[in-house]
Amino acid sequence: METRVALIGIIVENKDSVEQLNRLLHEYGNAIIGRMGIPYRERGINIISVAIDAPQDTINALSGKIGKLNGISAKTVYSNVGAKI
Repeated sequence: METRVALIGIIVENKDSVEQLNRLLHEYGNAIIGRMGIPYRERGINIISVAIDAPQDTINALSGKIGKLNGISAKTVYSNVGAKI
């Protein structure tokens, strides 16, 4: 199955949703290349980037589920690197 490399940018404004977010990231952990979180204490938010290599449907599903969490925003950027089969 073809996969794509993407980066999901996540902004966490509601700390009460972090447990649900971590559960989702764990669920998709086999496709995640790596992740980095930055607490921005002055603004009371967290900024997270998740690098992923998975079929586009899987990436869209994860990003969509994250975006539905209360107080969490997510946007996805796709690489133009050739798909892996």
